[in-house]
Amino acid sequence: MKSYLAAAIQMTSKPDLNQNLVEAEALVELAVGRGAKLVTLPENFSFLGPEKDKLAQAGAISEATEKFLKTIAQRFQITILGGGFPVPVDQQKAYNTALLVGPEGQELVRYQKAHLFDVNLPDGNTYQESQTVMAGNKLPVVFNSSVFGNLSISICYDVRFPELYRHLSQEGAEILFVPAAFTAYTGKDHWQILLQARAIENTCYVIAPAQTGNHYQMRSTHGHAMIVDPWGSILADGGTEPGVAIAEISPVRLAQVRRQMPCLQHRVF
Repeated sequence: MKSYLAAAIQMTSKPDLNQNLVEAEALVELAVGRGAKLVTLPENFSFLGPEKDKLAQAGAISEATEKFLKTIAQRFQITILGGGFPVPVDQQKAYNTALLVGPEGQELVRYQKAHLFDVNLPDGNTYQESQTVMAGNKLPVVFNSSVFGNLSISICYDVRFPELYRHLSQEGAEILFVPAAFTAYTGKDHWQILLQARAIENTCYVIAPAQTGNHYQMRSTHGHAMIVDPWGSILADGGTEPGVAIAEISPVRLAQVRRQMPCLQHRVF
């Protein structure tokens, strides 16, 4: 495996499927123009609106999103992650699904978000993801790519559950995806720290595309799409505006850190 450039895209998605996909395409094209071969899109990239509206449109969102990812992957000859979109289960709930697609438009990995965000925040926002989302009941798989290394997917709130990532590192993961729509209130205190922690404790790269800004009503997200190296160093930070964070993923660096800090070999429990 050679070094390559990866991109973590940052968006301010709205309750407008078609417009979001137009903006996503433009940002993917920007990332590819800068040399990215592995491109990641954030949670809710194709639709970020009230839960009842998302559920009502889940079938259309799911169909359009999957078609978009496969078409874009083929057009630009890239591997692309769509970091979270609704796939309907029934009229009451949908899976929050992330999809990794290869350059021929083929589905590589599908993951259904396991940890659901049911939280009352001091800023007045209440989130009850479980009211409209069905929790996934399967651990993410590790996809072994000869081009990009061993990849695995999580989504947003998953990042607060370190046992998930320790399992993935035990399974051979080298690059961890954390696409997110992290709230503005929690993000300012926890986002960067959690990403660095997951990278450091598992000696893995973390690629975290993100939502930013105001989406509708009181729903605002933190931004700062990031790529973090296995030492915990921040290689790219998307700030607070829509755009692209790009950094080199180096197998030499990964091996170096794992030699210097072989904590995965030293586990006792």
